Amino acid sequence: MSDQVLERGGQRTLDIDPDRLLRRVAELARIGADPVTGGITREGFSAADRQGRAYLMDQARAAGLAPSVDAAGNIVMRASLSGSVGGEAGERQVLMMGSHLDTVVNGGRLDGAYGVLAALEVVQTLADSGLDTVCEPVAVAFANEEGALFPQPFWGSMAVAGRLAALPQEPADHHNRPLREALRLAGGDLDALGSACWPAGSIAAYLELHVEQGPVLERSGNRIGVVEAITGRTVLTLEVRGSAGHSGTSPMLGRRDAMAAAARVVLATENLATERRLCRVATVGRLDPHPNTPNTIAGAVRLTVDLRDTDVWRMTGAEQVLRRMLRSIELSTGTEIEVVAETRSDPVSADLRLRSAIEQSADGLDLAHEVLPSGAGHDAQVVADLAPIGMIFVPSLGGISHVPEENSRPEDLVAGARVLLRTALRVADGAVL
Repeated sequence: MSDQVLERGGQRTLDIDPDRLLRRVAELARIGADPVTGGITREGFSAADRQGRAYLMDQARAAGLAPSVDAAGNIVMRASLSGSVGGEAGERQVLMMGSHLDTVVNGGRLDGAYGVLAALEVVQTLADSGLDTVCEPVAVAFANEEGALFPQPFWGSMAVAGRLAALPQEPADHHNRPLREALRLAGGDLDALGSACWPAGSIAAYLELHVEQGPVLERSGNRIGVVEAITGRTVLTLEVRGSAGHSGTSPMLGRRDAMAAAARVVLATENLATERRLCRVATVGRLDPHPNTPNTIAGAVRLTVDLRDTDVWRMTGAEQVLRRMLRSIELSTGTEIEVVAETRSDPVSADLRLRSAIEQSADGLDLAHEVLPSGAGHDAQVVADLAPIGMIFVPSLGGISHVPEENSRPEDLVAGARVLLRTALRVADGAVL
């Protein structure tokens, strides 16, 4: 216990173990790492993701905690398994903390993973302290937040919020391989997704610590970001269907080139945010042409469109305009464009009481802070269906993320975890909500 104490203002308060936190961050970063680029690929429900999950559960067990996996593949870490994985009505309310372990292809070492490991550190610290709190601290690693391999982003948090109770069709990855077996290998069960939903009132609050993924904190010199709102996100998976043919013998007139039509979709998507300014950002981040050979006209292209804004009405309007533009592209290219998958997460505001608790925690640690929005989506905005949410940011070097160069200073990672612990203590003791 003595090693877990800081002296501040004459008061003895709990502290995390900085070396343990940074060691875990470094160890997890080796799983899925590319020795050439330095990037990390742990797509949700991939083999590398399973290795990362196994590492996390081993660390939780070594910490004396009781980790378990729910039907959606979420890892839940708590002091004991006295209750069910999802919690039950009538039990002590839960203070949930966490993020996700999965990454984009060739991504960074901190996005998501840092928040999970910091949550584990906080739960371990509180468990070791023997403190009896009003709320039970629980750490969660949500499954498949990125949707990099299986295009169902926020899969785990949506299951927790009850959004996956009735799937319109069996999910599959970008190569049409079903999720069922990959989920089973991760410890989940597609037929029991409803059991992963947490009942209303079971979660008192949700806190998520994250690297900013942008340049605001680094430019201002502030150590802590207090998130006021999280952007909404609409992800559309489109399939453009034309006719394959020989690139040398097929006249230009009469071609039904799916790649040319997909190029128009890319530019139309960009136009929504640049020229029309209908949403804050609009991106096509993935193209998958078929047959994808140099001398063949593409017969089909699958691609993703990502629209984001903090105003739900602007997002809706941007999507409606895009769908009209898609129809125009169909008519001009002779192709068919089908929206084959959709994911939506509405913009949400952070709870004012939790924002205040984060600010007080930062002040108590003499850490300069500022209020800012999140331009990236997070599991927090889905959990907001069930509970008030709060988010803490730490600076990203260069303001970059989802790339191998993603990084934050070790002292900032430690500072963020300390703010998370202080905030968790305020919430778990019942002093905030």
